Amino acid sequence: MLDADDVRRIALSFPETTEKEAWSMPTFRVAGKMFVTVPDDQTSFAVRCPKHDRVELIASEPEKFWVPPHEASSHWVRVRLGALEDKAELYDILLDSWKQAAPERLVEAFTAPGPGGGPEA
Repeated sequence: MLDADDVRRIALSFPETTEKEAWSMPTFRVAGKMFVTVPDDQTSFAVRCPKHDRVELIASEPEKFWVPPHEASSHWVRVRLGALEDKAELYDILLDSWKQAAPERLVEAFTAPGPGGGPEA
């Protein structure tokens, strides 16, 4: 089963990612922008998600995605670790959030095809 250590390891594998504690929880940032947080109970994590995509995600997989009432106006969605299929799915979710926060130069360099470009799954 996936856990908070898997979130940490994958998040820190993305270029220029740093970990910083905020609100008494680990947060992960690129270029100073948060792209993932791991709340206290460590059974879920929160990632960036445009509101229009968030509504669709929650409607299609409510066992996996949700938004607490206090985050309803934000551009974040929570993800239940226990509902994820595997590390590849976790990687894809974290990468999508990282791309939303990372400067374009990092995204282009990291996802460029060819030798040395793009992620290793």
